[in-house]
Amino acid sequence: MARKRASVAIFLFTFLQVATFCNSVPLSTNSRWIIDQETGKRVKLTCANWVSHLQPMVAEGLEKKPLSYIAKKVPETGFNCVRFTWPTFMFTRPDYYNLTVSESLDKYNLTAAKSGIAENNPGFLSMKVAEVHMAVVNELGKNKVMVVLDNHVSQPGWCCGDNDGNGFFGDANFDPAEWLQGLTAVARAYKGNSAVVGMSMRNELRGPRQNTDDWYKYMQQGAKAIHKENPDFLVIVSGLYYDTNLGFLKEKPLPLQKNLDNKLVYEAHWYTFGTGADKWDAQTNNLCAAVTKIARDNYIFLTTGENPFPLFLSEFGIDQRGTNEAENRYISCLLAVVAEIDIDWALWTFQGSYILREGTLNLEEVYGVMDLNWDGPRNPQYLDRLQILRQKNQELESKNPNYYIMFHPQSGKCAHIYKYGDIILATCETATRWEQHQDGGPIKLAGGSSRCLTVAGDGGAASVSGDCSSKWKIVSSSGLHLAAQDGKGKYLCLEMNATDNFTIVTKKCLCVGDDLRDFPTCSDNPQGQWFKLVPANVD
Repeated sequence: MARKRASVAIFLFTFLQVATFCNSVPLSTNSRWIIDQETGKRVKLTCANWVSHLQPMVAEGLEKKPLSYIAKKVPETGFNCVRFTWPTFMFTRPDYYNLTVSESLDKYNLTAAKSGIAENNPGFLSMKVAEVHMAVVNELGKNKVMVVLDNHVSQPGWCCGDNDGNGFFGDANFDPAEWLQGLTAVARAYKGNSAVVGMSMRNELRGPRQNTDDWYKYMQQGAKAIHKENPDFLVIVSGLYYDTNLGFLKEKPLPLQKNLDNKLVYEAHWYTFGTGADKWDAQTNNLCAAVTKIARDNYIFLTTGENPFPLFLSEFGIDQRGTNEAENRYISCLLAVVAEIDIDWALWTFQGSYILREGTLNLEEVYGVMDLNWDGPRNPQYLDRLQILRQKNQELESKNPNYYIMFHPQSGKCAHIYKYGDIILATCETATRWEQHQDGGPIKLAGGSSRCLTVAGDGGAASVSGDCSSKWKIVSSSGLHLAAQDGKGKYLCLEMNATDNFTIVTKKCLCVGDDLRDFPTCSDNPQGQWFKLVPANVD
């Protein structure tokens, strides 16, 4: 019966395949980088998630705006890619994939959403839910947006919980055979669709049944099934514990790279769920150090060593209203790390609302790029902070950085030389270039310049000059404070001037004592003093 369901789905999608207008070519991998298969040049995925896996099985927002409008907003808000979700049952079970959009909405009495789609995308009501899924992908392709197809759940609905039946192989709604059939059906359906560059095999494996033996077994089977059906796709492999742990690969690598012809990519998620604002308020430096170490140990390590792989940070994000202080501090910490290693990523999330989520109609998504009514970005300033993540700071041709960019993650801006040698914060696209810094040594301008970053008095403007006597140390457990001694022998840290959020000054280090050790607890917010020297080799 399962094989029959799958064959019907495969036939349906082969029939539905239409040409797209995206000029992308197949992607591949080279060491830790994703590359254009034809040119060998690096391609950086800077994505937003877009949900189509909830109970109605319709891409969120189609009841609010025309598809053409939404698809244009993706690149307009700074993304070149969408991680587009899908539920297994929509591709394997006739009672799901045979539903028209109208029937699917009627199933949950979603009359307002039905009226909205009738107004904004009227042709979709009579289409099957899977046809609309493909229509969204094609429209993204027309706007030169790449698509990663993400198998988010099996049974349509919100994700995720330990005991929701969708967590791990063998759970009530997670039959491995049906999952493989779904992967095969989708890989075949989108074969030849140049908008689609890869498939993520499963979102956030989790729950009491999870174990590494089954993980190795089924990840290999799923990857091979996708690659056999569609060898052009990147195959993206997720870890355990809600996509936060791939550390077991240190002991036993997944033997897939040769079998996949350089298509293997790993993915991870990084949030601060479970860590309250009280801890971040009291121990911002220490907590940033701790969560960074966890990330490096559990998945960032994959980008290093003798046999590195591309890492796709396929989910991270915050409440964009700015009211969650724990998330406000965590995101600065994350941005510093992600900018440093220059990985591919997907922000959670693009949609500003849900048709139906966990029983609530028209629920607002406060993590969403778009606002509730999809009129425009919820928080343009937050999107601006991602600018350094959007740009390629490292190319694969050179393994060594040619220079460094001084990044301030709280503002999302980078250091520039201004009038009279003062240092200001501005766009990272044209940031001042610095030589590699040895801890305890001067910070010199790149290009053989004799000028260096000079400490000022407490509250004075930082500047560059011919005086290279300032010796800069990386202080605090976060590794994000740069401090040097003033003329009185006191250590002062670089800081964004809170008065204008523009100039960089030197002030007493926050949450760090005169002995350069972290305070056990600290009521100050040190983020204004966080700076990261980001390696770069892009001319």
